[in-house]
Amino acid sequence: MKVNKIHHIAIICSDYQKSKRFYVDILKFSVIYETFRSDRNSYKLDLKVSDNDTIELFSFPEPPPRSSKPESCGLRHLAFEVEDIRENVDYLISRGVDVEPIRVDLITGKKFTFFKDPDDLPLELYEC
Repeated sequence: MKVNKIHHIAIICSDYQKSKRFYVDILKFSVIYETFRSDRNSYKLDLKVSDNDTIELFSFPEPPPRSSKPESCGLRHLAFEVEDIRENVDYLISRGVDVEPIRVDLITGKKFTFFKDPDDLPLELYEC
């Protein structure tokens, strides 16, 4: 088997409009396509993160809450590479997003921090 790249990341949200505002208005991901699937009473929003990365944001009626504390098996978090972590942290804080203190990766020496989306999905900023 040979994988070329990650094609997309799928996220299920509990409040579609709130999550759409977060990912589009705050994180500035652009909308590729938005679909309402009436048979599922569900939205699917394709978002462009960068030239090669996309996120699919789904809504479903009454999804179960995310189990995170203590952390459970499965996907832990999503990490986004940024040029200037301080600039991005200041931007998020100015938009009312709680951001953890910036730390340094002991293995790479690179700066990183975490924040959460509206459903408490951990998101990481990692300075390249």
